[in-house]
Amino acid sequence: MSIGTAEIERLITEAIPGADVHAETDDGHHYTATVVADAFKGKTRVQQHQMVNAALKEVLDSGALHALALKTNAPE
Repeated sequence: MSIGTAEIERLITEAIPGADVHAETDDGHHYTATVVADAFKGKTRVQQHQMVNAALKEVLDSGALHALALKTNAPE
């Protein structure tokens, strides 16, 4: 069972309101998500990734999503 990019984007946006989220995949198994959010201001990269991972906890725990590369930043 895999997850779609729209669902990844929805889950992140629900957890981090106002985030600009773009998820993509080439094969339906390996994903990349780029997340830009005001909520990341003053946070380390690790903290930013922890926020995104928390948003996706359920799908990560279920195995529906297991290969995700993250790119996170606060807006400039």
